[in-house]
Amino acid sequence: MKKITLSLMTLFLVLLFSPDELRADAEPITVPAETTTEVTVASAEATARIDRLMEIKVMDVSTLSASEKRVLRKEVRAIRSEMKANGEATVANSRNGGIYLSAGGIIIVILLLILLL
Repeated sequence: MKKITLSLMTLFLVLLFSPDELRADAEPITVPAETTTEVTVASAEATARIDRLMEIKVMDVSTLSASEKRVLRKEVRAIRSEMKANGEATVANSRNGGIYLSAGGIIIVILLLILLL
């Protein structure tokens, strides 16, 4: 019974952590470009919003007065709320879709593996 459990756990871990680079013979996936003008206009507007956010981020805010800082904060909030309403990801909020494990989670997984084996 222990051999079967060990074999299944090993197989699971190998399949879980196998990198995509090992499959070099697979053809790359190509994404077709959208031909509609609505998507182009929306992406142009999104690009303009992101560019404006980057301009504000690069600004030297220490030289501005309190009222100018308040106006900039309101503008940043408005841009971010527009992007959130449109379903666009801001540069600062994008996380690139990864799996994050805490140290406690890793310890629990290791303890479960030890107990099962």
